[in-house]
Amino acid sequence: MKPQPYIVGHSFGGHAFGLLPNHYKISDMYVFATGAGWRGWMTRRESMRVNLLWNAILPALTFFKVYTPMSMLGMGEDLPYGVYKQWRQWCKYPHYFFDDPIVSEKMQEKFAQIKVPIVAANAVDDLWALPKSRDAFMQGYTNADLTLLDIPLTASLPKIGHMGYFRANAQPLWENVLSWIETTMNQSLLYNPS
Repeated sequence: MKPQPYIVGHSFGGHAFGLLPNHYKISDMYVFATGAGWRGWMTRRESMRVNLLWNAILPALTFFKVYTPMSMLGMGEDLPYGVYKQWRQWCKYPHYFFDDPIVSEKMQEKFAQIKVPIVAANAVDDLWALPKSRDAFMQGYTNADLTLLDIPLTASLPKIGHMGYFRANAQPLWENVLSWIETTMNQSLLYNPS
């Protein structure tokens, strides 16, 4: 039996999977830090900071730069203006684009087609994608077999946040992903030995 491909993603990766035209070629997905982006899911302090970011800082910087300079703020990669504008719009809704009246029906239909197992793991200190934000977004995968994991902080991993999955001390998180892939592959072989 030829093994099916897996997807391992981060943040937008959980959004992107439901948008893929060939999602049926994927057997399972594991994603870190996916959330709905709505500031109402955030802590009060982070919500106020994000409000300032969305409504004052980023519009001004984007106007002067003609793109959104996320790297200038230490917040990831720069974004084209249209991507920033759409992202900002969808983050106004508690369930992201599933609540946007312009695209909600189309998105609900697309995401309902996904029927594979998905593990969505979020750190409890991820201020942009707390577990409740993840839960709000992941419910859009109405026909997927969802496993929702809250990653606790430990002495060896006292801080994760939104980007801490890529730091050296986060290696145990990736070992968990590899173990999960190995387990699901073995289960697949048991049920489909040919």
